[in-house]
Amino acid sequence: MMNFRENEEAVSPVIGVILMVAITVILAAVIAAFVFGMGSNIGTTKTVAVTASQNGGDVILTYHGGADASSLQYLKVKVESGDSTKGSKTYCTQKSGVFTSTTTSDGEGVEVGTVMKVPGLGSALKDHVVVTGHFADGSDHVVLDTYV
Repeated sequence: MMNFRENEEAVSPVIGVILMVAITVILAAVIAAFVFGMGSNIGTTKTVAVTASQNGGDVILTYHGGADASSLQYLKVKVESGDSTKGSKTYCTQKSGVFTSTTTSDGEGVEVGTVMKVPGLGSALKDHVVVTGHFADGSDHVVLDTYV
C-alpha cells in the first residue's frame, strides 16, 4: 500500500498573500478617507488690504480693497494699549467707513480708498491694532495685525 503525504505547505503562502493584499487595500481606503475628509474642512482665506499709521494720538487706517472687497461687510478694529493699565477699545465701521465705539455694524460695507481715524489710547508705548473683516459668508478674517 502506498502512503501519500499531503503537502499543506502551499496553502499558507497563498493565504498570507491574500491577507496582505486585503490589509493593504483596507489601509489605503482608510487613509484616503481621512485625507480627503480633512480637505473639505479647510476654509478659504479672504484677501483685502488695510494699512495703519500713527498721527499724533490717532491711528489712521486706510482700506485698499482687494480680491474679496465685494464681499466685505464691515471692519472691526481693536486698539490695545502698550500700557496694560490703559486697556483696549473696539470700533466697528458704520456707513462707508465711519467708525463708532461699538461692536455692532450696519453691514453696509466699506468703500475702497476709505481713510478712517480711530483714537489711540494715549500710551507712551505703541498701540497694538488688530483689524478684522466680516464677510458676506459669515466668516471673520484678521486683515491687519500691527503696532503703531
